[in-house]
Amino acid sequence: MDQRERPSPHEIRRAQQDNPKIREHDLAARLGISEAELVAAHCGLGAIRVEPRVNDLLTGLEAVGEVVAHTRNESAVHEKIGVYDKVVTGNRHALVLGDEIDLRIFPKVWAHGFAVEKRDGKDISHSLQFFDAAGKAMHKVQLGPASNLDAYQKLVAELESSNQEPIVVFKASGANDDAEVPEQAATVEDLRECWSQLTDVHQFFDMLKRLKLSRREAVRMVGEVYAWALEKDAIGAMFQQAAEDEMPIMCFVGNRGCIQIHSGPIKWVKTIGPWINVLDKTFHLHLGTHHIIEVWAVRKPTKDGHVTSLEAYGADGKMIIQFFGKRREGEGEREDWRFLAETLPRIPGPTAA
Repeated sequence: MDQRERPSPHEIRRAQQDNPKIREHDLAARLGISEAELVAAHCGLGAIRVEPRVNDLLTGLEAVGEVVAHTRNESAVHEKIGVYDKVVTGNRHALVLGDEIDLRIFPKVWAHGFAVEKRDGKDISHSLQFFDAAGKAMHKVQLGPASNLDAYQKLVAELESSNQEPIVVFKASGANDDAEVPEQAATVEDLRECWSQLTDVHQFFDMLKRLKLSRREAVRMVGEVYAWALEKDAIGAMFQQAAEDEMPIMCFVGNRGCIQIHSGPIKWVKTIGPWINVLDKTFHLHLGTHHIIEVWAVRKPTKDGHVTSLEAYGADGKMIIQFFGKRREGEGEREDWRFLAETLPRIPGPTAA
């Protein structure tokens, strides 16, 4: 859509007033605009544009205290309640390694930021919202009852942009490392040889980059020694069993700019239609199982023995969500998690296609 054909800020605000119950993500899609454009339309009227200076943001958030960290993609929403602490800054990668909020951030992807104030009767909510160049949500921080509002307002003032225009120029999204590669660039033998030499799960991405393979291509190619296809309801079965056994797991949800991780047991799992919901005290997850096309169990060698992940993929070939058994560096994989992963219902044959 050409920028001139897009609704004006006034039209966007009017649409939001007329549809107060529709989520911003869904309303933006209905209007044919990005979510960042929807938020930008309120600049000067409840929204302040802020610079997406990730390192300054992360170091300033600790003083804000307990908040909700929100990371999503098109099929999963991951929320953690806690404090931004144990921050590791960096221009290529930044980390938050707190007990509750655990993030892997890629600052160069963050292009737009806003501090948003919403009024609902006497209630006022405050949040920081960040988007990529295409206007897709990368990460949001929602204040709660225990948050330090003064520290938040000081941080917003420090990050406030000189540009407060209520528009965002639309740009095409950049390449995604999980996107399909048009031509297979490595043989099965190459892949298996490199895979067998892994000593750390963090080496996996570099291996894919070196072999010019997407993640889904690799798990489809490598064979059942390292990856096997599961029935689509395997994720739901895993949630129920993990909750019943109070098994600590790791749950990863991410997008181009941020990966958010939950580590620990899950307790309250509720399925509503196609959505699996986890509604625990400090962890909320909403997973749209109707978006899942393939589920894989994936085994990776490490210096501490192999570890097993569960990975769900959408129709676009991108990974929606990933799970491990909770473990610390230097520890072997939990036996109960390994047993669960290896006994989930499999699809016969070498691929899920």
